[in-house]
Amino acid sequence: MNGWLELMLTAAFVGGLTGGVHCAAMCGGIASMVCAPRPGTAFDWRLALAYNGGRILSYAAAGALAGAVGQAGLLLRGGPLLQQSLMLVAAVALLVLALGMAGVVPVVRALEAAGSVAWRRIQPHARRFLPADTAPRALALGAAWGWLPCGMVYAALLVAFATADAVEGALVMLAFGAGTLPNLLGIAAVAGHLKKGLS
Repeated sequence: MNGWLELMLTAAFVGGLTGGVHCAAMCGGIASMVCAPRPGTAFDWRLALAYNGGRILSYAAAGALAGAVGQAGLLLRGGPLLQQSLMLVAAVALLVLALGMAGVVPVVRALEAAGSVAWRRIQPHARRFLPADTAPRALALGAAWGWLPCGMVYAALLVAFATADAVEGALVMLAFGAGTLPNLLGIAAVAGHLKKGLS
């Protein structure tokens, strides 16, 4: 693994990990709803992991697509200038991730607005997997929910695009998704235990 890819994977993971407040606002509610126990039952880690696994698989698929598009650009008009342009895209994307983590909301909102068209088509299908009371249903719901418009995800996708490689693009998004995992599992677990305590 070259040093440039290691840097992008590390940055994507840290971006996902430190974007916890944003993750809580965007996905915390649905994660809590899916994974919170029914009255009298314990928190279901199996559903939590299935939901988040589906979400991260969607990120990886989008990353592979973004990397393949970048690769096609290199093949069509490859050269030092384009490679430097891709590095600039990656640097800007990392800056956008940093701004999102710093709470500069307008930057993130502008990116999210761009993805709302696709989400409007996917959202009605996501409802078919509710209630997500089995691992396959939770996995499918997570896979659909992974396409929710999210500026942090889009910034990470720009990094995936800059790899100009489908496999590396998928790895970047897997790293980003892995970074989001502790926050969303923690949110779901806390919500589950609170719900159990109130039942």
